[in-house]
Amino acid sequence: MRRFLPAIAVILLLSGVQASAHEGKISGYVFGDFYWVAADHKDSIENSNGFWIRRAYLTFDQPISERFDARLRVEASSPGDFVTKDKLTPFIKDAYLRYRGAQHSVVLGLSASPTWEVVEREWGYRALEKTPLDLQKFGGSRDMGVAFLGSIGSGNKVRYHVMFGNGSDTASEVNEGKKILGSLGFYPSDKLIVEAYVDWDNLPGDTDRFTVQGFLGYKMAKGRLGFQFAHQTRKSATGADAKLEIASVYGVVKLNDRFSGVVRYDRMFDPQPEGDKISYIPFATNAKSNLFLAALDITLHKKVSLMPNVEAVFYDGQTSGDKPKTDIIPRLTFFFSF
Repeated sequence: MRRFLPAIAVILLLSGVQASAHEGKISGYVFGDFYWVAADHKDSIENSNGFWIRRAYLTFDQPISERFDARLRVEASSPGDFVTKDKLTPFIKDAYLRYRGAQHSVVLGLSASPTWEVVEREWGYRALEKTPLDLQKFGGSRDMGVAFLGSIGSGNKVRYHVMFGNGSDTASEVNEGKKILGSLGFYPSDKLIVEAYVDWDNLPGDTDRFTVQGFLGYKMAKGRLGFQFAHQTRKSATGADAKLEIASVYGVVKLNDRFSGVVRYDRMFDPQPEGDKISYIPFATNAKSNLFLAALDITLHKKVSLMPNVEAVFYDGQTSGDKPKTDIIPRLTFFFSF
C-alpha cells in the first residue's frame, strides 16, 4: 500500500484543483514506443521487444496575480533497464513559484535547470531521444533551488538563466555541497541562437564536477539545424580525474504538412563510465561511441504523431579486449499531447 501513496496523493491533489481549473491550465503529453533490440553489445537484451511508455507528464499551471504564477508537474515512466518489472510510478517533476517582472523573473522551488533547457526546445524531439547531455548523464533536467532568468538590454537578444540549487535533480538533498549553473544566450535574429553554458557541482569527497557547453541553432523555413559541444571534468579523490567530451549535430527537414525527416549524430570522445545505466539504450562503458538516429515524423494531428525510427550505436576499438558489438534498435514511437 505504501508504494501507492504518492500516486494517490497526486490524484487527490489534482482532483482538488479541478474546481479552479478555469483560472489555470491542465495539460500533458505522453510518448513511448514499440521497440525491438535487433542487435546489442549486451547479449542479455538482444532481441528484446515490446511496448513501453517512456514518459507521461501531467502539468497544472496556475496564475496567482499579474506577477506571480505557479506550476505543479507530475511525471511517470517505465524503468527502461530491460530487467525491472514494475508499474509506472509518478513523482513530482516541477513544483515552483515564479515572479515575473518586465524583463527578469525569479523562480523558487523545483524547476528546469539551464543545462539543456534551450537545447531540448530547439531539438524539438524529446519523444525520439534525450538531448546529448541528458542522455549521457552530464547533469539533471531539474533542480531544487532558486533561479534567475530574463533578458539584458532591448530587443530580447541577450538572455540569461542562472540557478543556485542542491545539484540532486528531483531527489532530496543529502550533502552540504550545492550546484551553480548558468547559461547566456545570444539571439541576433529569429533564425539564429548561440548559447554558452557552465556549471560547478560541489560534491562530497573532492569529487566535484565541472561542465562547459556551447550550442548553435539555426532555423530555416523548411527545417532547422543544431550543433553542440560539451566538456565535463569529474574529479576523483582516489585516482585520475575523468574528462568526458561530446559533440552532436542534428537536422530536421519539413517535407510537407504531414511529414518531417529527422537525423542526428552524437560522438562521445571518451568511454562513458555510466553507460550501462542509460535507460532504454544502454551504452558500453569501455569504448568511445557514435550514436546515429534517423526518423520520419508522421503528423496525424497537430497534437498526435507517429515516428518510425532507428537508433544505432557504433563503438570504437578498445586498447585491449574485444570491440563491443553494434547496438541497433528499430522503434515505432508515438506521441500525443492534450
